[in-house]
Amino acid sequence: MPTQLLLFLTLIAQILAKEPPDVECLVIHLEHVHCVWNQQGTPDVNYTFYSRFSDEGESSCADYLTESGTNIGCRRPYTRVQRFNTFYTKLTDGNRTYLKELDLKGKVKLNPPINLTVKNGSDFNLWFYWNQTAVRCVESQVRVRMNNNKWEPSSVYNAQHYCLNLPSSSARYELQVRSRIESSCGESEFWSDWSEPAVWGFNNTTYANIKDEAMPVWTAVLYVLGAITLVLLVMILLHNERIKIILIPPLPKPVLNSPDVEDWFHFSKGLIKEGFNANFSERACPVREYQPVSRSDSNSSDSSGLTTTTDQTDCSIAIAENEPEDTSAPLYTTVIPSEEGQQVSV
Repeated sequence: MPTQLLLFLTLIAQILAKEPPDVECLVIHLEHVHCVWNQQGTPDVNYTFYSRFSDEGESSCADYLTESGTNIGCRRPYTRVQRFNTFYTKLTDGNRTYLKELDLKGKVKLNPPINLTVKNGSDFNLWFYWNQTAVRCVESQVRVRMNNNKWEPSSVYNAQHYCLNLPSSSARYELQVRSRIESSCGESEFWSDWSEPAVWGFNNTTYANIKDEAMPVWTAVLYVLGAITLVLLVMILLHNERIKIILIPPLPKPVLNSPDVEDWFHFSKGLIKEGFNANFSERACPVREYQPVSRSDSNSSDSSGLTTTTDQTDCSIAIAENEPEDTSAPLYTTVIPSEEGQQVSV
């Protein structure tokens, strides 16, 4: 009995000691206020939520956020003129009421920038551009990474462009941007989510998000038609010899002993043949030896002219009759080889 009583009292103490729900609110893109009370887990009961700004009356929540059928938050309208006003919340459950006062000036979260584009400038630098979802009082932060390495964040500034100096043509660059309300308009504690990446690299193509990129349908169709055309052309060439010769004419084979070798020279065929054919049909002439004879021997000889043929060949030499005697010229004796060995004096 004492043990059961002790367990009962312990359970009652845990219930009574349970912390009240804590309401946290955040202004989303200066359009509405987003409040939740499930920081400690899903509550056991459905609370009723009331809220108001300092310049207006209290109103109940018209748009609850639920989880497993239990109210865990509320979304209510918001205007820019209410940004510097104090926000009051009230959470009730029967007789229990939880009140909280909030300053939402620094609790603004913008939507991420949109329409990221990349351009390769004429100065050989890479320029990134984007559009802010909020018109005024916005500052941006850029982070860049190369070849899927670690992200490198940049400093905070107010422009809507970023310059990457002298990028490598063989590297791949990714850039993301986030934004928040700047200090001149009441700096926000919260940055927006990072934008979708803008990517540039390898073949110097530019696209906003590589995850959503897909091959166009017409490109795939062209690939298929090209492959079919190539296969058909190969089949036609293999089965039709005439078309094959027309499209791919055969090369002539070199011949060493060409019958048309005369065509290589600028001479007539007859001249070439006569020049290369030697004629050995000529008959040889006999050899004659002349010896000088004294004048006295010449006078004792018969003064009458005599014509002597020493050889009955085509090369025989005829000596004219009655040839006048030249006393000044020397006399020679012709020795004619013959079977009788005769000598003729002239």
